Amino acid sequence: MVKKIILVISLSLSMISANVYAEGSKLAFVNVAKALEESPQAIAANKRLEIEFAPRNKSLIKLRKTLRNYEDKLAKQGIQMSESQLRRLERDVRDTKREIRRAQEDYREDLNLRRNEELRKLQKRVKRAIITVASKNNYDIVVGEGVLYSSERVDITKDILKVLSDEFKSAPPPKPKAPIVK
Repeated sequence: MVKKIILVISLSLSMISANVYAEGSKLAFVNVAKALEESPQAIAANKRLEIEFAPRNKSLIKLRKTLRNYEDKLAKQGIQMSESQLRRLERDVRDTKREIRRAQEDYREDLNLRRNEELRKLQKRVKRAIITVASKNNYDIVVGEGVLYSSERVDITKDILKVLSDEFKSAPPPKPKAPIVK
């Protein structure tokens, strides 16, 4: 019984102290997902990835076109072909399908790795921008994920995007990586 009373008193005191602290604190909210999507660095990273993976995408399109041609030829001329020609064409279709599956899997895997690499860099930049804005404006607490509501008064996402934009304008453009051709 005594333990329960002590527990109730402890919880009450901690809640009172939390309320007292919160009244004197300066609080802000950041929509991190929005900052990650709308920052100029994110837009530039997406463009770099598109350029980097364009040759492989073109290669996949070419393979699909080749497969379509094989399948069309098989459908139109399959009845007229000799047994050996038919087997060779069916093998070409099967091999091309296998090559496409492998190339698509490699493409997706490499793209995801690069996308995650760019995302990690961007997350570090966003965190630095949040710390910069929080320090500059003397915020005690900056919250992000898991907030169900925040008013415009405490939402500093626009400030974070401005810091990221200024950083992007003043930094030299990163060199795109050489396209990966497999």
